[in-house]
Amino acid sequence: MWSGVLRRPIPPMPMRNAFESNLDKNAANYTPLSPLSLIARTAYVYPRQLAVVHGDRRYTWAQTYTRARQLASALVAHGIGTGDTVAVMASNTPEMVESHFGVPMTGGVLNTLNTRLDADAIAFMLGHGEAKVLITDTEFAPIVEGALARMDAKPLVIDIIDAQGPGGKTLGSMTYEQFIADGDPEFEWKHPLDEWQSISLNYTSGTTGNPKGVVYHHRGAYLNALSNIIDWGMPRHAVYLWTLPMFHCNGWCFPWTMAANAGTNICLRKVEAKPILDAIRAHKVTHYCGAPIVHAMLINAPAALKEGITHQVKALVAAAAPPAAVIEGMQRIGFDITHVYGLTETYGPAAVCAKHAEWAELDIGKRTERNGRQGVRYTCEEDMTVMDPETMTRVPWDGETMGEIMFRGNITMKGYLKNPAATEEAFAGGWFHSGDLAVMQPDGYIKIKDRSKDVIISGGENISSLEVEDVLYRHPAVLAAAVVAQPDPKWGETACAFVEIKPGASVTESELIEHCRQQLARFKAPKKVVFGELPKTSTGKIQKFLLRERARSTSAIE
Repeated sequence: MWSGVLRRPIPPMPMRNAFESNLDKNAANYTPLSPLSLIARTAYVYPRQLAVVHGDRRYTWAQTYTRARQLASALVAHGIGTGDTVAVMASNTPEMVESHFGVPMTGGVLNTLNTRLDADAIAFMLGHGEAKVLITDTEFAPIVEGALARMDAKPLVIDIIDAQGPGGKTLGSMTYEQFIADGDPEFEWKHPLDEWQSISLNYTSGTTGNPKGVVYHHRGAYLNALSNIIDWGMPRHAVYLWTLPMFHCNGWCFPWTMAANAGTNICLRKVEAKPILDAIRAHKVTHYCGAPIVHAMLINAPAALKEGITHQVKALVAAAAPPAAVIEGMQRIGFDITHVYGLTETYGPAAVCAKHAEWAELDIGKRTERNGRQGVRYTCEEDMTVMDPETMTRVPWDGETMGEIMFRGNITMKGYLKNPAATEEAFAGGWFHSGDLAVMQPDGYIKIKDRSKDVIISGGENISSLEVEDVLYRHPAVLAAAVVAQPDPKWGETACAFVEIKPGASVTESELIEHCRQQLARFKAPKKVVFGELPKTSTGKIQKFLLRERARSTSAIE
């Protein structure tokens, strides 16, 4: 079990009055919130409703609930209990869906691992999280084998063999199917005694040093699962395509959302335009999520791949600021896109650009500007604002005064595992500090200007890298763009743009610089443009820290 337990301070008891006396919590009127109750209800109410589709595999909600209980039973038989970590290294497959229920049914903590990481990073996470069991897809055997070789205390390894995958070496003593076959399909799991109990561990993708382990609790997972439905307006029995990795913030809590929704999970191992569009067409997918690069890939896919998709598709886009070109592009191909915002520390999305009916009357440019903001807090988050991080005072709603986005409420993490200093820093002043710089607009909506580390200071003037990127994305030849600071002997820093061009398109450096000068103050335009594929994380986010390193090296960009 974890040696570093994250404890909440106990609030003072309220003064007793007539409404408190003899009116106490009991088994009849109080149950700790947990997303486990969501699958139990759906399996009861909609047992034959299709829950999971993966290739030729089909499971109803009754079957998925049974398989999760078998997984939980088997884990308990192998010594897993409250506070024990079970790690999963897998693609978006039925086993990942089941793990989001089966692991917490034991009282254990689910640690979904980023499949794009190297052996050193995986070894660190397994060791830091004290994983007792590792469930891993054979596709990732080379990485996992390397990670295990670096560990003294090794977890029990269970292999996922997926017919839809490329295969690979088995590392454990049994397969996932063999493991759950010994589990009791009627396993009597219990609700957590306290909804503050940890349900999952997610590691941040740190750019330097070891990543931090973000801990979620049952209450937050339950509430964000419901917020996803409320703030996206999801109808019952939605068909959800897994373009977002389930290892990323527990898939933004959507494994639990889909149980509450009694919807259908369409699994997808690889995020590529053809399989995504084929799945949307074949399964009549109604909802999916992704970073801007995922949506841009669909916008720029050949028209032939989009033929036959005639139904309404709704998409969530999340990034510090999705390019206006992506929002406009999705509207033009008939997909309804909603912008959400959050971090690993806020269970994924904790804010939404809530739409207003009158926005539909605006021209596409103004409508895109409205829809491109980070917006307002999620229904189940208590507060979200922009504050001066030094004085901890809220900035005025003037659209000009910069501050840091801060959150507090039930869908904010418990803290960082075994890292009290980082936890204290993150929660300074009673708010979670996001590190994102933004303004409050006159209507109370938040608009990000930049990450604090991404602002370019040129000759004493601030340049928002996001503002320059937004202009670059509006050029018809640009597929992806990232702007970072480049050292300059005269100005201190200038903007350097890294650009990925659409297939078959062409544009020169001078043309792009002039394109920016036509729409920005001249000092904001990039002084250098570097062409080539941009480095991205497994969730499609551009890795700016790598580009900053390249920009600092003159030889790398000349």
